[in-house]
Amino acid sequence: MLKVLGRTSSINVQKVMWVVGELGIEVDQTNIGGPYGGNDKPEYLELNPNGRVPTIIDGDHIQWESNSCVRYLAESEGTGTWYPKTLQARGFANMWMDWATTTIHPHMFPLFWGLIRTAEEDKDHDAIEAARVSLCDVWGLLDKHLATSKFLAGDDISMGDIPAACFAYRWHTLDIERPDLPNFRAWYDRIADRQAFQQHVMLPLV
Repeated sequence: MLKVLGRTSSINVQKVMWVVGELGIEVDQTNIGGPYGGNDKPEYLELNPNGRVPTIIDGDHIQWESNSCVRYLAESEGTGTWYPKTLQARGFANMWMDWATTTIHPHMFPLFWGLIRTAEEDKDHDAIEAARVSLCDVWGLLDKHLATSKFLAGDDISMGDIPAACFAYRWHTLDIERPDLPNFRAWYDRIADRQAFQQHVMLPLV
């Protein structure tokens, strides 16, 4: 049975659990990290020397880094469109996964952390607003792309949608002002209708 080590409130664990849910993989998930601790223990560091989550264990195979775990599971267990069949489609999916990490995350982190995980008296409202404004531009870029594409890597949902959609849930759930981006919103709504996304990603923000 696949083991997933990491707390379910972590967006990186949510990526993995979402694809696990979509593919119907039997899983043993253990809350580690954050308030649960355990990620600094020697036995965990032997599995993942970074001390971060998630880590997956598939038989004798141990892997970490959330996007790579999603790719591994989509390829090894994938049915349907999660792991695109052509080299070009996989290239697009990988591109958008990496884009979410390099382009969304640097702005989402200070926005989310500032609003949700920082005490009111310690909030840097200027930094929070700067992150929000930057993300308006980032999501605007995605909105233009989605004017001609139902999902990020084409007309079918794939692993390429997973990281950006997890960030998009937080964006649409935070108490902030958001611009009207109809293509981006329609894409998000299509994904938000999926049961596995609701179960593993659409969780309270803590």
